[in-house]
Amino acid sequence: MWLKPEEVLLKNALKLWMMERSNDYFVLQRRRGYGEEGGGGLTGLLVGTLDSVLDSTAKVAPFRILHQTPDSQVYLSIACGANREEITKHWEWLEENIMKTLSVFDSNEDITNFVQGKIRGLIAEEGKHSFAKEDDPEKFREALLKFEKCFGLPEQEKLVTYYSCSYWKGRVPCQGWLYLSTNFLSFYSFLLGSEIKLVISWDAVSKLEKTSNVILTESIHVCSQGENHYFSMFLHINQTYLLMEQLANYAIKRIFDKETFDNDPVLDDPLQITKRLPKEETLKEVHECFLWVPFSHFNTHGKMCVSENYICFASQDGNLCSVIIPLREVLAIDKTNDSSKSVIISVKGKTAFRFSEVKEFEQLVAKLRLKCGATSTQYHNISTEVPVSSDSVDPSDDTEVQSLTCQRECSKTVNTEALMTVFHPQNLETLDSKMLKEKMKEQSWNILFSECGRGVSMFRTKKTRDLVVRGIPETLRGELWMLFSGAVNDMAANPGYYAEVVEQSLGTCNLATEEIERDLRRSLPEHPAFQSDTGISALRRVLTAYAFRNPKIGYCQAMNILTSVLLLYAKEEEAFWLLVAVCERMLPDYFNRRIIGALVDQAVFEELIRDHLPQLTEHMTDMTFFSSVSLSWFLTLFISVLPIESAVNVVDCFFYDGIKAILQLGLAILDYNLDKLLACKDDAEAVTALNRFFNNVTNKDSPLPSSVQQGSNVSDEKSSHVRVDITDLIRESNEKYGNIRYEDIHSMRCRNRLYVIQTLEETTKQNVLRVVSQDVKLSLHELDELYVIFKKELFFSYYWCLSSPVLKHHDPSLPYLEQYQIDCQQFRVLYHLLSPWAHSANRDSLALWTFRLLDENSDCLINFKEFSSAIDIMYNGSFTEKLKLLFKLHISPAYTEVQYKDPSNGDELSKEELLYLSQLHVSNACKGEESKFSKKRPEKEKEKVNIQAYLSQWQDELLKKEENIKDLPRMNQSEFIQFSKTLYNLFHGDPEEESLYQAIAVVTSLLLRMEEVGRKLHSPTSAMKGLSGVVCVSGVPIEGQAEKPLEKEPSSPREEPQWSFAFEQILASLLNEPALVKFFEKSIDLKAKLENAKTSQLSSRTKK
Repeated sequence: MWLKPEEVLLKNALKLWMMERSNDYFVLQRRRGYGEEGGGGLTGLLVGTLDSVLDSTAKVAPFRILHQTPDSQVYLSIACGANREEITKHWEWLEENIMKTLSVFDSNEDITNFVQGKIRGLIAEEGKHSFAKEDDPEKFREALLKFEKCFGLPEQEKLVTYYSCSYWKGRVPCQGWLYLSTNFLSFYSFLLGSEIKLVISWDAVSKLEKTSNVILTESIHVCSQGENHYFSMFLHINQTYLLMEQLANYAIKRIFDKETFDNDPVLDDPLQITKRLPKEETLKEVHECFLWVPFSHFNTHGKMCVSENYICFASQDGNLCSVIIPLREVLAIDKTNDSSKSVIISVKGKTAFRFSEVKEFEQLVAKLRLKCGATSTQYHNISTEVPVSSDSVDPSDDTEVQSLTCQRECSKTVNTEALMTVFHPQNLETLDSKMLKEKMKEQSWNILFSECGRGVSMFRTKKTRDLVVRGIPETLRGELWMLFSGAVNDMAANPGYYAEVVEQSLGTCNLATEEIERDLRRSLPEHPAFQSDTGISALRRVLTAYAFRNPKIGYCQAMNILTSVLLLYAKEEEAFWLLVAVCERMLPDYFNRRIIGALVDQAVFEELIRDHLPQLTEHMTDMTFFSSVSLSWFLTLFISVLPIESAVNVVDCFFYDGIKAILQLGLAILDYNLDKLLACKDDAEAVTALNRFFNNVTNKDSPLPSSVQQGSNVSDEKSSHVRVDITDLIRESNEKYGNIRYEDIHSMRCRNRLYVIQTLEETTKQNVLRVVSQDVKLSLHELDELYVIFKKELFFSYYWCLSSPVLKHHDPSLPYLEQYQIDCQQFRVLYHLLSPWAHSANRDSLALWTFRLLDENSDCLINFKEFSSAIDIMYNGSFTEKLKLLFKLHISPAYTEVQYKDPSNGDELSKEELLYLSQLHVSNACKGEESKFSKKRPEKEKEKVNIQAYLSQWQDELLKKEENIKDLPRMNQSEFIQFSKTLYNLFHGDPEEESLYQAIAVVTSLLLRMEEVGRKLHSPTSAMKGLSGVVCVSGVPIEGQAEKPLEKEPSSPREEPQWSFAFEQILASLLNEPALVKFFEKSIDLKAKLENAKTSQLSSRTKK
């Protein structure tokens, strides 16, 4: 590798380098201790240690070339090499291309300048295809060279960065280098002859955190497959940790959670406020600036984010002020001519926003004007429906007019009123104390609207939060839920969408609709709205429409409870968009089969309990108690545990603050019941205490009729338990735990997501092993090792696959056995690594036929159970079982004739040939067989799992009797010829090769004679033409001589009678040959094979 010329002082005291070659202008040196027998003794050990620890060119390569200036002790390093071959190429190039030219220069200075310029030119030419950074290419190239040399990873593996740090091996720190690449965390250290080499794939990381203790002031803890690793002494530990967290989470999402990976919002927002935008929005630019707050008369500092259709602002202190401005609402964009660098945005309602101290404000104004021009055209039919009014306080957003019009045109069945207004209209004539309080709340909000504006562009301030904590008035709840959740923006961007989806989803019947029908009557059954067909029908339409919109989620339990509450306060279309906001943006990954999002937030909740309620953590020996108790809290936003009149106040806070409000309230509840929980002796007692507490939570200000309120009915006034008002509880949660930041929650979510997904993966593995172990003779440990290798091969196939970055053939919603499946190419790699028959010359053909045999349902994929069954027979099967496997490989449907397109590759099949041959039987398979064996997921268009189909399939497997050898079809002429060839290939290289060849020749001859005698008995006049070539096999044990006549046999005329053999004939003949029986019954060390496969699984890819 060519290096940027740097001065090197040749006369050093340590004598670390030895001269290999030299001439008048260049010197080739070898690092002391390299290439010497015994490692160069003590000097070699010391040099190796220095190379590992010091940040110098010497640490990278054991060879280097220096340019020497005559009569000077200063040399220039111009090249280095990892081995003698590499450095020799550089030396020869210098002699051939540079040495002759140097003689024409008159001065040493000219020679040095020429050499430096030439070397820099070579580096620049190489740098065109380099991943090194332009500011320091040599240093990065050195690190890249050592990374490739030390770990032997495929060249497609991209090095991201590297750090000097210490790795703790027990209580001893080992100084070395940490390399972070796209798929691996790697560490290398060499100290006094002790080499440490560590390679951890990101998808194997289950815990990643910053820790500190007495010995390690600050370190990064990495847990992988049950092993703990600690790295410390970083120069910038926070920066390193953040990058490691990003790489680990990227790998986990890409490999294990592709649904989240695919749906990950492009909007990488620095502000929590942008979570309220549609997920399709993409962040374009961020500007630091000041926003003028007119009602407070001051400028607040913060960040402005611009996306395709929105402008967002949040103050440095997120609670102080924030605002969202849809470009569809913008009327004009202006800039000031003074030095304030201000941008003024005017919106409907005679409101203007003034942003000052905006860098490059002129370019920003031009871009925004261009955007608004396109937006105003796009939303013209929406924005012109409602005229602008200075005192507009109409709760109906102008977008609702258009969407409702579309509703009436598309469907007459959609409700246009919230259920609460239908079933509990407010009676203004009889105002009791609760109604008066409700009116006072409304007045407070109207005052806020007059100051901060109303609608999507209103200012959100601390006063807004205070009013939300007190509870939103009944009449404003639907409007403000839409506003704070951002659902108003989704609905505005998709006018008429809901009514169209309702029309399309009507009458559909699938697993989701069946589950919806089952749960309809369980949704707030005590509320009058859901005791009538009006409420039930609305709930059915919303849930069915959402299942139609998002089939990946479809319908999950708890969605019905949440949607019921939404329908009480929001119109039907609004309830639909609120559900969209909750499921797809505010609670991502909550409502699916694995509820990963809820599990992650439960882990975050446990972490917060450890931080804020340590005495409770000490008392509870098992923290899983909190997970089991709090799952319903997160999934239903406390609706399932609190009375409805109290739960809606929690939903108010959730739509304003997101998951932060739920976490805070959960901590406040545990804190309120701390003494009772500490007194509990077991989990059941603790659950009872919490349930009793929830039953006594009330909402004294709720205007709902007593017939609807749940809290007033569960206990009377004489109850000995203390009543708790929900408003006080929420206020206390904000006061005590309001300092929890969104950034901290995001960091904890990332950290715990690794653990949650790896725990689910471990559960999957244990269930698979439990099922498979019942059908094979492999031990649990061997199955565990085999499963790891099987899964890793699937991962390796997509580590460096640019065309398909997300893992294929993995669906976590399927039953455990079907979650991971491999194709024929991946199976071939595993066959080569694990099969005891992989030494055969036709091993690719054997792998192909084995795959086709295992792929019973013709979907070109096999699961772990099918894979392990084949491995089990090869290693633990009896003589009969192994022979039966070989027999079935050479008959239909497994056997297919293999013709090699490129004879130069020998018997090796290309990937394209292999995949093509593996798919041949798909088109030829009869429909009856497909329906019999098919395990493909029904209702594919909806991406739903037909559980009944899987139950039926498993029932068939349980009832399936062991295959009788008499049921096997006969092996025809061409198949028997290939079967004989395979046996010869299997015996090649065996110590008893000669006797095995003789035995198989005898068996072949015997079978052919038996067939000839049998045929003569049935047809005495028929002549057995064409057999003479085959009989040669019996007399000649040499493989090469036997193959020529064998290959001619399939081309014999079709009118010749075809001979065939039954499995019993072949088995009986082979059993008469002890050498053959001994060969198939000898034990093979599977443990050694598994260990070798684990070590060579990655290195085998490097060679390709």
